[in-house]
Amino acid sequence: MPYVNKPRPYAKEYAQYDGTEMVKKKRAQRNKARRMLEREGVVHKGDGKDVDHKKPLSKGGTTARGNLRAVPASTNRSVKRNKDSSLK
Repeated sequence: MPYVNKPRPYAKEYAQYDGTEMVKKKRAQRNKARRMLEREGVVHKGDGKDVDHKKPLSKGGTTARGNLRAVPASTNRSVKRNKDSSLK
């Protein structure tokens, strides 16, 4: 716990990671996929489901409807990963 007795530098973290163009683009793709399935009634806010890409974006998948599915959050977040955080 590096920030026990001092404030966390959120502005610095945002500037170094969350504010980069690559991260913004990926976030926009995830939000677009979620909105698409919300319009169809497949997922709802607070339902505990994640929108999963059958072929991951990191492996060349798209945000097309045919590549999306709704799965429980616990299932989607338990994907096996390599040490560099890429999918196995």
